[in-house]
Amino acid sequence: MSDDRPVTFRDVFAVSEYRAVYLALVASWIGDYLARAAVTVLVYERTESVTLSAAAFATSYLPWLLFGPLLAAVAERHSYRSVMVLGDLTRAALILILVVPGVPWPAILGLLFAVTLAGVPIQAARSALMPVILSRAQLAVAMAANATTVQAAQVGGYLIGAAVAAALNPHLAMVLVGVLFAVSALLVGGGIGRRPPAMPEEQRTHLLRESADGFRLVFGSPALRAIALLAFSISAFSIVPEGLAAAWAAQGDPSSVTRGVDQGLIMAAGPVGFVIGGLITGRLVTQATRHRLIRPLAVLAPLILVPALTAPPVPVVVMLTLLSGAALGGLMPTLNTQFVLCLPHGYRARAFGVMQQGLQVAQGGAVLLTGFLADRASVPLVVGLWSVGGVGLMVVQALRWPRTGPQAEAVAETPPPARPRFREAAGRMDG
Repeated sequence: MSDDRPVTFRDVFAVSEYRAVYLALVASWIGDYLARAAVTVLVYERTESVTLSAAAFATSYLPWLLFGPLLAAVAERHSYRSVMVLGDLTRAALILILVVPGVPWPAILGLLFAVTLAGVPIQAARSALMPVILSRAQLAVAMAANATTVQAAQVGGYLIGAAVAAALNPHLAMVLVGVLFAVSALLVGGGIGRRPPAMPEEQRTHLLRESADGFRLVFGSPALRAIALLAFSISAFSIVPEGLAAAWAAQGDPSSVTRGVDQGLIMAAGPVGFVIGGLITGRLVTQATRHRLIRPLAVLAPLILVPALTAPPVPVVVMLTLLSGAALGGLMPTLNTQFVLCLPHGYRARAFGVMQQGLQVAQGGAVLLTGFLADRASVPLVVGLWSVGGVGLMVVQALRWPRTGPQAEAVAETPPPARPRFREAAGRMDG
């Protein structure tokens, strides 16, 4: 496919295996976010504790922080198809336990943790499978489609989950989640061909060492390291309006009803903007232009939020957050595509685990730090100054960004990281 004509979504969805992966992704992610919303309602109904309901929501983020790279390494040891099917079936079985009335809240939190834990290797396997079933030109558009769909699934899953759980019955919501996970497993099992594991048995050592290889590869290659640091940095600045939305809305209006609406608008603006930006760059912009847009979009995403210093009204805050999300949506799929194309076969799932853990740490740390600061200063001041710092950091990274062609070309010949050998059979890794 020539760079002169952008690859279209029709080109990508013409690949039957990608259609199966995409539809499974839709079912899986809606189920995931629906589960988080419904479990939060279930715990609150059971305990009437805001703290415990918030803990239920936070529990879904812990697996990536604690075990992400390790479980991603598991995905390299087995067929990606098998990992995805078994993971979704496991999640379906676990979530259906919550249909049983009277499950105590500690068990609910434990089951949600286990459900999210089973989703870690699924996501790693899906990411590693993409460059196997798609060409380089198709991959960029597919990544944009996946990223924007996940954002839409987040909004839809939260809304459906909260509505069904609160208005009808949280147990009914759990049944719906289980069905969605089972549908995802069926789509993958029926639509993805059988392939051998990316890491043959004779190349294995143990999971900790294999997981460490992922870190060595990501941070040992200048090109991969540049992509990772840019992604971590931009995420730390773009997440703040969403993370501080409740406090921002509370400072703007004393009415509880209005605060709730304002909070929802601010939280939804970023994902909606991401969808818009991802669709525009993925569909209407050539691959070469997407690469040229990396540096300006990286600076633009935090720059758009600097006017928060003036304490604008909520409609302006929503618009600023939406535009910043659009810049992020135009940037992140391109970074993700370049990152995946840089990786040698057999390392993609592990590198994905490293990236996801880094993104979770960057976003969570940013929200915690800015929340701490917002207890001592106004939210607009904190967001505005945080964004000014983001502009400075993005300018530095933009100036250091490699200027000579796509990142994938820059590391096309990069060998896998060296690692100690325990046996002669593990003497060479495929690149």
